Amino acid sequence: MSKFHEIFIDIEAAILNQTYKSGDLLPSENELTKQYNVSRETIRKALTMLLESGYIQKKQGKGSIVLDVKRFDFPISGLTSYRELQDAQHISSQTILIENKVTEIPQHIAEFLKVPASTEVHKVVRARKVNDEVVILDKDYLLTSVIETLPDKEAEHSLYHYIEQKLGLTIGYARKEFTVEPVTEEDKRLMDLHGDHHIVVTRSDVHLEDTRLFQYTESRHRLDKFRFVDFARRRGPQTY
Repeated sequence: MSKFHEIFIDIEAAILNQTYKSGDLLPSENELTKQYNVSRETIRKALTMLLESGYIQKKQGKGSIVLDVKRFDFPISGLTSYRELQDAQHISSQTILIENKVTEIPQHIAEFLKVPASTEVHKVVRARKVNDEVVILDKDYLLTSVIETLPDKEAEHSLYHYIEQKLGLTIGYARKEFTVEPVTEEDKRLMDLHGDHHIVVTRSDVHLEDTRLFQYTESRHRLDKFRFVDFARRRGPQTY
């Protein structure tokens, strides 16, 4: 194993066991050169590996900042609100309501849902901040024909809590789509991306138990913060 790889593994372990915590600065290149008794080029190779593996972020004039490497499990199957996910996994998080207004549904979403372009919706945009960084951008469109009113307070707290507990509706099922896409200018403006060029996007059309479509949701996740999980069971060998 090369020396720079050994140094990478040593610093990686120090980050994972919280010797270096999220937001800490690693020792300078000069300090690491003396600590490991190697050349500056060897240290730079180790730091590049840490950067590419998502453990650190280089900042001009400061050095190498340790990133939060904890990831939260995001279930692929099932319908779970962010508030429920936050409570279940003890995520210290803040929701910032950016927009809540009534408008016509965007053309590309109307085509996705196969509804008229004149369909009226509540457009709700919320940023999810974890450890003082916006790592999720949620964009929801709820049909006003089903959800007539949507107060800001309810939009900021939990859409599903409002729909189920306050309106007495039963959410039934959704079709989900997962993609990795280039970041948009909106992503750059509203999220803390640390230079990421791609983002994980989940899109869903959500229906009530009585099959009525009521919501289109688009959730945009920073790559390093969530992992998408599911439980799968094999149904047995297939015969052909």
